[in-house]
Amino acid sequence: MNDVWLYSLISVVIVSLVSLIGVWTLSIKTERLKAIFSAGALFGDAFIHIFPEIGKNGFSIYSSLFVLSGIGLFFVIEKFIHWQHCHMPITEEHAHPFAYMNLIGDGLHNFIDGSIIAASFLVNTPLGIATTLAVILHEIPQEIGDFGVLLHGGFSKGKALGLNFLTALTAIIGAVITLIVGRFFANVSLFLLPIAAGGFIYIAGSDLIPELHKETAVKRSLMQLIAFLLGIGITALLLLLG
Repeated sequence: MNDVWLYSLISVVIVSLVSLIGVWTLSIKTERLKAIFSAGALFGDAFIHIFPEIGKNGFSIYSSLFVLSGIGLFFVIEKFIHWQHCHMPITEEHAHPFAYMNLIGDGLHNFIDGSIIAASFLVNTPLGIATTLAVILHEIPQEIGDFGVLLHGGFSKGKALGLNFLTALTAIIGAVITLIVGRFFANVSLFLLPIAAGGFIYIAGSDLIPELHKETAVKRSLMQLIAFLLGIGITALLLLLG
């Protein structure tokens, strides 16, 4: 159990530090980073690691409902971030409401990520590593995008970076709560894992794949396919740790 705490906390700290990536990536297009492994890694973790693990306890109608709940949950979080818009001029004294909405949504998203990572380590180490990798590869483009949203919303670079990092730390809170609850509720992973699978499938299918389809050049499309397959391959190789 001590190893589970150690691996979980190290993983969520690494995920939280990804939020600092925005300070040196202002000139990099988020869409290009999304093409690098992310979709493949998310699909790979869901189908290669999470679903087989759920199946060990019997994939029931409740498992399906939790997967659908994960899809719905991440849909709501994404909608929550984009619901409000403001047309007042951006100044240092006026940060747009959508920037604060983004912070709230991002904090909730990171909290769930931390819970999912901890729940995965409660099952076994390879699943925890695969889930951490999938989360990190998704967080890189997301955190760059969040940093850009905060800048556009009127925050200074320093404040945007600091707030982005604070919301990232909610992953640690999510992990700690899950690990504590896991001591008293041994089956916590039975509903968190399908929720994670649903969330990963939603992110990869609704956010990343459509972004990749915007590229129509044959050479770059081929590179995207290779990156997609590499993302799946990396998660598959983690099976060797089992």
